Amino acid sequence: MRSTDSSASTSSGGIPDEVVVAAAKGDADAMRQLLITIRPVIVRYCRARLGRRESAFGSADDIAQEVCFAVVRALPSYRHEGVAFMAFVYGIAAHKVADFHRKASRDLSDPVGELPDSVELDAGPEQHAIEEERRALLAKLLDTLGPTQREILVLRLIVGLSAEETADAIGSTPGAVRVAQHRALARLRKSLPTLAPALV
Repeated sequence: MRSTDSSASTSSGGIPDEVVVAAAKGDADAMRQLLITIRPVIVRYCRARLGRRESAFGSADDIAQEVCFAVVRALPSYRHEGVAFMAFVYGIAAHKVADFHRKASRDLSDPVGELPDSVELDAGPEQHAIEEERRALLAKLLDTLGPTQREILVLRLIVGLSAEETADAIGSTPGAVRVAQHRALARLRKSLPTLAPALV
């Protein structure tokens, strides 16, 4: 059990334990510091899990904002003993992402905005189709993994967390994270010829 007094060490994500404790007690400056630190990581996580597409239920950035609000609401109930703070945060983020997927799977509509008044200079339909194909392939590849391996790859390779930070986030050890990452990548290499023969 780790201490929560003012001499506490730095928790995962570079957030000092005393900042987490002060924020949980309602300190506005500590809360601001906490959100400034965790928001970019949450945004990267949500974009990695949801992509950058807009949908009827919002975007990855919208979900990231919901996660931040949920962390603020849940913070008074956070107890430091036995649960790393970033694991607490990622637990909330994972639930919000799962909720988004559940809602999206029930609604097959794909609303669009009004027709543009001028020619768009951004990527055209072909580029969007290629990107969508790549996203679908990545999703298929990730679906060949178990939930823990998939989460580890997202946190390590897309969000950019260290093995230590990832271990804190999922409640594991850095060694176990490295082993799981190695096995997951090996499994993806095996799956690639079957799922995307044109790429190998």
